[in-house]
Amino acid sequence: MRKYSEETKKKLIEMSCNKCGKKISVENGIINEGMFTVAFGWGYFSEKDGQIHNFDLCEKCYDEYTKTFLIPVDVEERNEIV
Repeated sequence: MRKYSEETKKKLIEMSCNKCGKKISVENGIINEGMFTVAFGWGYFSEKDGQIHNFDLCEKCYDEYTKTFLIPVDVEERNEIV
């Protein structure tokens, strides 16, 4: 869950994990922790056609969630983080 400034509606001022509610450190609009962010637009042939679902998970909740997958997450290593 994200909260933006009232003035501009663009500067991120507060963030929480949607699953556990943990408050995430945000300074000057920058997230200071690892977060998994989803912004998914449902398309045709779904019960949610035309809806956009947004949520954020802290790293702990992401790890707990992906451990339940029958097929594990495909992980690749990156040499550079920009």
